[in-house]
Formats: sequence, C-alpha cells, structure tokens
Amino acid sequence: MSDAAPTAPAAPTAPTAPTAPTAPTAPTAPAVAGRPATPLCDRLRAAGQWNPHWEPFYRLDPQWTERFIAMATGPLLAGVLDAKTVEFIAIAVDASCTHLYAPGVRRHIGLALDLGATREEIAAVLQLTSVLGIHTMSLGAPILHEELAARESRAAVPLTTAR
Repeated sequence: MSDAAPTAPAAPTAPTAPTAPTAPTAPTAPAVAGRPATPLCDRLRAAGQWNPHWEPFYRLDPQWTERFIAMATGPLLAGVLDAKTVEFIAIAVDASCTHLYAPGVRRHIGLALDLGATREEIAAVLQLTSVLGIHTMSLGAPILHEELAARESRAAVPLTTAR
C-alpha cells in the first residue's frame, strides 16, 4: 500500500455511448458480391468494438446479424438513456445468472467507470442483479418440501406382505 495521498480520477472527457458508435470511424466496407451491406457491423469492426463471438453467426447470415446489431443498439443510439445508465443495464444483463458473460461484465464496468460511475453505483447494479438467483430457491424449496413429504407419507404406509 502506498503512503502517497490518493488523487481523484481524471474526469471523463465528453462521455458518449461507447458501445455503439453513431458515426463510422473508418469507411464502411462496400457490399461484396453475394454479401449484403452491413453498415452497423462494419462500424463496430472499424471502431474495435466487434465481439468476436458474433463472427460465426455473421458468417452464416450477415443480414440477420445486421438486424440483431440494429435492435441491440437502437435504444443506445436513440439517446433516451444516458451512456452511464446504458452501461449499468449492460452490466446487469451480462452479470445476470441467465447470461454470466464475464468479458462483457468487465468491459461494461470499465466503460461505466470511464463515464464517472462510482464503485457504489456499480455494486448496487450487481446487488440488484443478484436477486435474479432467488428464483432458484423459490422454485426448488417447495419442490424439496413436496418430495420430502411424499417420502415421509410413503414410509408411514405399512408394506403389505403377500400371503
């Protein structure tokens, strides 16, 4: 641990929605014969924000992938929510028990911190998201009670013997 006084982190400069660029940072690739134009996918690639896990389904169906990207980035590009709130939602989705995508959690926590999020805000997002797991108990506990009761009632019934 350092004895130096902590310094305040530098304020983020012009926070924007880093998960979906609104303008291409490099020219988009022209449509290739047999491949429809995919300007949003091309923008994400050019900005270094392309998820390599999307590549297999992009190769299978570039148009579907383009529509998926448009659907996923639509709320972000609409500007209804500020960029930090969008990052909080992305953290919650990636950290949820039904998704558990650690690279996305790491990426979106970093982006949220860049946008000025505090450790307490991010912890609150993770704490709220963890409640999704409570359904494991609300589903499993009653079934456990039913199974235990069924076994007890079977044990209480005397076995008949053949004569």
